[in-house]
Amino acid sequence: MLLERLGKELLYFDGGMGTLLQSKGLQPGELPEVWNLEHAEEIVDIHKSYFEAGSDIVLSNTFGANAIKFHDSKYGLKEIVTAGIQNAKKAAELGVHDGRTTYVALDVGPTGKLLKPMGDLSFEDAYEAFKETMIYGEEAGADLIHIETMSDSYEVKAAVLAAKENTSLPVFATMIFDEKGKLLTGGDVPAVIAMLEGLRVDALGINCGMGPEQMLPILEDILKYASVPIIVKPNAGLPKQRDGEVYYDVEPEQFAGYMAKIVEMGAHVIGGCCGTTPAHIQKMVETTREMSVKPATKKDITMVSSYGHAVILGGKPMIIGERINPTGKKKFKQALKDHDMDYILKEGITQQDKGAHILDVNVGLPDIDEPAMMKEVIMELQSVSSLPLQIDTVDITAMEAAMRIYNGKPMVNSVNGKQENMDAVFPLIKRYGGVVIGLTIDEDGIPATADGRVRVAGKIIEEAKKYGIDKKDIVIDVLAMTISSEPEGAKVTLEALKKVREIYGVCTVLGVSNISFGLPYRPAVNSNFYTMAMQNGLSAGIINPSSEDMMRSYYSFCALMNYDKNCEEYIRVYGSQKAGTPAPAAKAELTLKEAIEKGLKEEAHHVTGELLKEQAPLEIINEHLIPALDTVGKGFEKGTVFLPQLLMSADAAKIAFAVIKDVLAQEGGEVQAKNKVILATVKGDIHDIGKNIVKVLLENYSFDVIDLGKDVPPEVIVDTAVEQDIRLVGLSALMTTTVVSMEETIKLLRERKPECKVMVGGAVLNQDYADMIGADFYGKDAMQSVYYAQRVFEEE
Repeated sequence: MLLERLGKELLYFDGGMGTLLQSKGLQPGELPEVWNLEHAEEIVDIHKSYFEAGSDIVLSNTFGANAIKFHDSKYGLKEIVTAGIQNAKKAAELGVHDGRTTYVALDVGPTGKLLKPMGDLSFEDAYEAFKETMIYGEEAGADLIHIETMSDSYEVKAAVLAAKENTSLPVFATMIFDEKGKLLTGGDVPAVIAMLEGLRVDALGINCGMGPEQMLPILEDILKYASVPIIVKPNAGLPKQRDGEVYYDVEPEQFAGYMAKIVEMGAHVIGGCCGTTPAHIQKMVETTREMSVKPATKKDITMVSSYGHAVILGGKPMIIGERINPTGKKKFKQALKDHDMDYILKEGITQQDKGAHILDVNVGLPDIDEPAMMKEVIMELQSVSSLPLQIDTVDITAMEAAMRIYNGKPMVNSVNGKQENMDAVFPLIKRYGGVVIGLTIDEDGIPATADGRVRVAGKIIEEAKKYGIDKKDIVIDVLAMTISSEPEGAKVTLEALKKVREIYGVCTVLGVSNISFGLPYRPAVNSNFYTMAMQNGLSAGIINPSSEDMMRSYYSFCALMNYDKNCEEYIRVYGSQKAGTPAPAAKAELTLKEAIEKGLKEEAHHVTGELLKEQAPLEIINEHLIPALDTVGKGFEKGTVFLPQLLMSADAAKIAFAVIKDVLAQEGGEVQAKNKVILATVKGDIHDIGKNIVKVLLENYSFDVIDLGKDVPPEVIVDTAVEQDIRLVGLSALMTTTVVSMEETIKLLRERKPECKVMVGGAVLNQDYADMIGADFYGKDAMQSVYYAQRVFEEE
């Protein structure tokens, strides 16, 4: 019933829970979910008020109810979740008198931890934690699952899979974006949509983090890419403070006005988040009740994505780097056998630097555990590169293992027209999402004619439909046959490319260099064929981006066909190159600065050891380590470097630093640590993502960090600051209900340690709020906190 209404009529969620619970007596540090059992009547009362305000869907009070947060609670997780659903269902019975059909959603929020490789929580552990909650929620009678306030694409993938694989309920998912349209971990709107639609969520959107006005540009972006119904649940503006109380600055009337604009733009499900009340929801329903919704429109966009960004196929040709593949590559085969991960990662980074848009990943060798190696290489590559990856394997077990842990929507190479192969691959594409390459080969082999290959392409597209896989998620490879043995091979391939594009309107891909096997001076043949293929509709070529001939073809083609506006890219690459001068060859060895910037830990270890033979330890720190971290930090601020890369660079720097410290210890010296900094998540708050990121970075800039952990009382923070004569304290809060503890801590510090500076950060904070609670500095992101710490101690 819900899915029949979704997208066809306007549906209403409820509003905030935390601030209402505070007004009813919830104490800082108290888990709101415990009230499901200890103050059930208060929870029922809040749910009832939302149903009466006009909400169609009310969220159970289970936002933080997962196996990680409730592993040592006095109540079991099942008890908490069951009570949460039952309270909402009871409220539905008591509170709705106009015959409306209403629904109870199992509310699922983040775990509060970062997933590996950035944090210490594994993907499967996150999945298991969510799985328990999902199962209990369905058993208790939830009508749908709403996963919300997610700031990490990897964590939301674990939650969506847990819901899809263990329940039969509809699944909604909303993310928390910043004003630049980015997740905490760097993902942008198209990347998130590509992944969530690939995972088959029923509706997606945005909640929390900002008020309705600030959400408008992000909604615009979502509307551009999303094919499923869209959810928008803003906060009631920005948090402010008055007489020691937190309040939000958008009143119900104003909120309703913005929500009408949001419906006008194309939202299908609307509600409120932090600071919104039954009054906000009632006004919103009254204002928008007569509005009709724009139906969700199917977007015919072929998108693959990493955690960081999406690559769209079908316009300007894209480059798929072919170098992470053992075929014909002795060194790469050896690296796989020796488990030389840095060699593999360097291949990926080099291709990214040379202009690849997607990286092919093939690790198939006879003596290797391919599923395990594929998983490891995918994880490691995604920690140093933000490019989408192409999972390239004929091993179905390896394919599934990689697709499951992949952070984004991958390219998958491949499926073919053989029934047995389609039966094995298409269920995986349906389950995990992906853009699959269809090879024009079937039980009869590779057709000799272009029409024959077009026929097989049609067969693959038709079969995919049975699994609900749209043709925008299929890219056809009409196969390049070597002209040394197939004289008509190139002509047939080019004709097939053109016909597949014209007849089916799908994107295309080719392994370009296959065309020249057995011929002398292959680069000439390859590069000319590459240009011809692009002219005939090639969407993406699998090529070597370090081949100067291939890249000249690529940049020239893009300039000639006006894919490269004003020839800017061509001029950037070749503007300073004299005619006839070959491009500089790639260096075999990276510098320490480069190794740190790229996040290559083993390389950083090795290069530091070599440098110590020639340079003094402190010279290495000042001339290589710190400049590298500064470069990465500035890239992070500009949005060209994402959080995973920032943290991997920090790890590489930490390893280099450890090598230097060992040498100094042997020589009887030591690295002078800078002043001490206290970090703590304030009392009542159990989220430590932001704090942990800041800690890693501060330590890399040689600060001595005293990490007091999470849920830390003001007295503990202040006592430590006084005892250890601390000059800077960093406080973190992620929940509206705990900002009060932050203010208490600052007040106490001002009384007992007035010269100590305080920096604050967290999703619920902003500059105005930081000023109101008396903080010296508001850190919008982790790097800002590092720069402020440097200023504090420089001034001293």
